[in-house]
Amino acid sequence: MRNLTTDNITAAVIDEFSSCEDERLKTLINGLVKHLHAYLREVKPTEKEWTQAIEFLTRAGQMCDDERQEFILLSDTLGVTMLVDAINHASSDPKITESTVLGPFYVADPPQANQGDAINWGVEGEPLFIEGYVHDAHGKPLANVAIDVWQSDSEGFYDVQKPELESATLRARFHTDSQGRYAFWTVTPSPYPIPTDGPVGKMLEITGRHPYRPAHVHFMLMAPGYETLVTQIFAEDDPYLDSDAVFGVKDSLVKEFIHMPAGKAPDGRQMDTPYRYFQYDFGLKTA
Repeated sequence: MRNLTTDNITAAVIDEFSSCEDERLKTLINGLVKHLHAYLREVKPTEKEWTQAIEFLTRAGQMCDDERQEFILLSDTLGVTMLVDAINHASSDPKITESTVLGPFYVADPPQANQGDAINWGVEGEPLFIEGYVHDAHGKPLANVAIDVWQSDSEGFYDVQKPELESATLRARFHTDSQGRYAFWTVTPSPYPIPTDGPVGKMLEITGRHPYRPAHVHFMLMAPGYETLVTQIFAEDDPYLDSDAVFGVKDSLVKEFIHMPAGKAPDGRQMDTPYRYFQYDFGLKTA
């Protein structure tokens, strides 16, 4: 490994990994080396630019903690997350719900909730009732499916962004009933900017990109024998559907959040004020 040049250094680095016994790991590392070296040959960064790139990644790491994942945000805004999603979850079956990005604000083991509960604990906003069914690829209802839901409030903030909140809100875990049904009350989310106080936000600013995501509700569905589904349902009238900062919108996931007048809601609740409503049925793919 002497006298390395732009022409032979890639082969030399790959050769150093030749003794790796994990063939999949070797494939991943060798591919990274090949494409990273090819990128550098193409753009020919100055030493200052490469130092700035290292500093950018360092700051991204420093922003990460139990409630914030800047590297997920970076992956999302570069379209990498959606590319990985497309590679791993391609399906032509219209009965199977399409997936999309997880996002940086998912929190494992959210509060348990029952059918029909409201999850807007300590949060005000326009009421939104959501219901639907979960089924397999043949349309058979699936009972006891765990459904994690989480979303922003009517001002575009998640609970983990609001330290004044004493506990989790606008996130919960439900289970489908014997007929595969789920239902809950929440508040109507709004479009919001992804966090712009870190290096990813700065990247968007200096490249002339806006940071906004269209209004949506996150869902994660989990059941033994089926692939975990991570997806979002987007509001049909949102102005950012065609310029989502993280490239996550798919036509099949866009739904009208219907304006409903005060009166009896679909679950029998008497509403004194207008509210929004949508129904969405999820199809799960066999693992």
